Amino acid sequence: MFLEIADLLTPPELAHLQQAARTGSFIDGRITNPHSKVKNNLQLGYGDPLYRETSRLMAEALQRHEDFRNSAFPKIMAPPMLTRYPPGNAYGAHSDSAFLPIGERPLRSDLSCTIFISPPGAYEGGELVVRLGTQQVRIKGAAGSAVIYPSDTLHEVTAVTAGERVVGLTFIESRIADRARRELLYDLNEVAALEGLGMSWENYTRMQHVQMRLLRMWADPG
Repeated sequence: MFLEIADLLTPPELAHLQQAARTGSFIDGRITNPHSKVKNNLQLGYGDPLYRETSRLMAEALQRHEDFRNSAFPKIMAPPMLTRYPPGNAYGAHSDSAFLPIGERPLRSDLSCTIFISPPGAYEGGELVVRLGTQQVRIKGAAGSAVIYPSDTLHEVTAVTAGERVVGLTFIESRIADRARRELLYDLNEVAALEGLGMSWENYTRMQHVQMRLLRMWADPG
């Protein structure tokens, strides 16, 4: 399932991240994937004071958004990182690592998230392309928006030919590891939220009972 969030960042948050992208100290993005032959981008250095500040800002923006919480069932989130793609930079087709060394134990990457910082008109190329069988989903989001998609899909960032692409990136371990179960619960919860007030109290209670039973069966409380 893909989830696009149009209004993730407030205008002041977006302006702050854009300023950080202009003034921060960026390093070769291959530091987090040194064996990759297709990664060619820049990321905000861990030692830059802006790293923690911008990471916290993006994480808080995601955590406060109801659509993110309801669809991702987040358990652990990697610290979001600002990434730049100047002209010539790209990230060839790849699948994100299954486990990332975050904190006390590895994070299982169930979902990947791209937060768009640059306006789409500020650069040419630089599309996020996600492969779904023989089809391709091409995404170039508005500044301040985000897209969340399964980490096990093959995806790439096409080469930037002019301007500069700036995005935030993070990975989420969900309380519900199985993608199909996660999507079923999201759909069920959406129906309950949209139609629940129109149901009889008895049927609404029965639906809630099903929701809670499935959560107990499928979710890892962590």
